[in-house]
Amino acid sequence: MTSDLSQLIDGVVAELGERAHRDAPLGPLTTYRVGGSAALLVTVDDHGVLGRLASLTAEHEVPVLVVGKGSNLLVLDGGFAGVVVHLGDGFGRVDIDGTTVVAAGAAALPVVARRTAAAGLTGFEWAVGVPGSIGGAVRMNAGGHGSDMAASLRSIRVVDLLSGFDGEMLAPELDLGYRRSALRRSTVVTEATLDLAPGDVAECQAEIDQIVRWRREHQPGGANAGSVFTNPPDDSAGRLIDAAGCRGLRVGTAEVSTKHANFIQADPGGSADDVLALMDVVRARVRDEFGVDLHPETHIVGEVAR
Repeated sequence: MTSDLSQLIDGVVAELGERAHRDAPLGPLTTYRVGGSAALLVTVDDHGVLGRLASLTAEHEVPVLVVGKGSNLLVLDGGFAGVVVHLGDGFGRVDIDGTTVVAAGAAALPVVARRTAAAGLTGFEWAVGVPGSIGGAVRMNAGGHGSDMAASLRSIRVVDLLSGFDGEMLAPELDLGYRRSALRRSTVVTEATLDLAPGDVAECQAEIDQIVRWRREHQPGGANAGSVFTNPPDDSAGRLIDAAGCRGLRVGTAEVSTKHANFIQADPGGSADDVLALMDVVRARVRDEFGVDLHPETHIVGEVAR
C-alpha cells in the first residue's frame, strides 16, 4: 500500500467513522459473489457524506471505484488497492412528476421499470430484466430489448471523487454509445432525470411481464454478471462463443453457461481469477476460429492473486 493511500484511508476513517471499512470484501457487493477486498470501502447515504469524502479523495492521487449493484463488475482475487464507494439506501429514491422521473443513483433498474409502468409511463420497461442500478446503467449506457438509457436520459447529477466536481451534466455531454459513456471511474452518479412518454398501464405491465418471461427462458440465474462480451458489429457474441465450442467450457470454478454462451457462471465460494482465465480462453478460441476479437462488457478491476 502506498503512503498516499495509507494516509487517505486514515483520514477517511477518522472523518467518517463506521461508514468506512478497511480490507472489506467486495464479492458480496457483486452479482458474481466472488473476488477480493478493497483497501477501503465507504458506504454513503447522502450528499453530505459524499461531499465530505470527495473533499478527502480529491487531495490524493489514489485509485477510486464506485460500486452500485455490482451487476457488471468482476473484482479479481488480489483485491482493489484503493477506495471503493458504495451508494447506500439513501440514494434509492424514485420520484415521478408527470412524464419526468428522477431516480437516485442506487435505485434498482427493475424497481424504476415497475414503478414507471404502474404510473402509466412507457419507455423504461426494458430495464426490468437488468439487475443493476441507475448510476451503473448511466455509466455503461445499459440497455436491452431494443432500447437503452440514452433513449430517455435528460440529465444526471454527479460528484467526482478526484476533481471534487459536484453538479449537473446533460445527456449530450456523456457521449453515450453502445455500452459506454464518457464518465470516469471516479464519477459518482447520484441521480438521473428521465423523460418518458404517457402509456397504458395494462400495456406497460404486459410488456414488463413479457420481458421477465423472456429473460427467465433465455438467460441463466445464479452467480453471473450478465453478458460477458459486447456484440461485435452485425453479429452476436453468444453465437460466436457457442460456434467456437465454448458452451459448457470450464476453468476451475468458472463455467460458460449451457443456457446462454455469453454468460459465465461462478461457483459458490469460487475464484474471480478463474472467471478472468475463462474469459481469456473464450476470447482466444473465438479469435482463432473466426478472427473476431471479443471485447469485455464486464468491468474488471483489481489484481490477480499471487
